[in-house]
Amino acid sequence: MSRFTDALVVTPLADGTTWVIVRPFGYDVGREGSDDRIDVRVGFMTDFASIPRLFWIVLPKWGKYGNAAVVHDWLYWTQRRSRPSSDRILREGMEVLAVPGWQRLVIYWAVRAFGWLAWARNRWDREAGFDRVLPTLPLKATEQSPRPGLVRRTWTRLRLRS
Repeated sequence: MSRFTDALVVTPLADGTTWVIVRPFGYDVGREGSDDRIDVRVGFMTDFASIPRLFWIVLPKWGKYGNAAVVHDWLYWTQRRSRPSSDRILREGMEVLAVPGWQRLVIYWAVRAFGWLAWARNRWDREAGFDRVLPTLPLKATEQSPRPGLVRRTWTRLRLRS
């Protein structure tokens, strides 16, 4: 059985939506101790599950699936694996965490249907020189996420094309 390598330890940024990994954290894909390990770097910024506010009453941004969501955010950021593979690892991680079946299905199919937008945004952010791994820790209490908003990044990309 797969497993998460350590407890997830994060600290919030002052923007209220972004969290930073403060201790090494990872996931063994496929089975415990496998050669296929995902290590999320200390300093990585995550928003946990990117669930629209409208649905938070049913699926909050943070739930039993939180650890799997962080690994999925990392996979979408680095893009060293394909998007379908990253989504399957999210589903596997949720199984390890004993997330209820209906939640696994809803989250998995939501990222399959709409994850292309986050995938593209991460690529655009990297191309623009943005890094979701903060270079220094510890953080100041007033630290904000330097990541530009999705609308601003998309607008910039579209303007550059014309």
